[in-house]
Amino acid sequence: MGAEGNEPRYVISIAASILGIKTHNLRYYEKMGLIQPLRSRGNIRLYSERDIARLRQVKTLTEDMGVNLAGIEVILRMIDRVSTLQERVEELEIKLGRTRK
Repeated sequence: MGAEGNEPRYVISIAASILGIKTHNLRYYEKMGLIQPLRSRGNIRLYSERDIARLRQVKTLTEDMGVNLAGIEVILRMIDRVSTLQERVEELEIKLGRTRK
């Protein structure tokens, strides 16, 4: 997902509807630090496509796999770390390829 995935698009009621969950769950996930939606100047939560994807992960982990919120925090942190490391490996592979030419 590129930069367009970070663009805020949905207010909380629409995000909740897309995900099939209640708005209070979204507020709670934010309070727990699982998600950090952008805020408008009027302090309205705005969710991006990336936020929606992350919330789908949370929903899957809780509903389908029975993971508690503490476990979800750890899992999401690990997913983020692995993603960062994968990006770094790709950068290094590109640099290595350039030096070999």
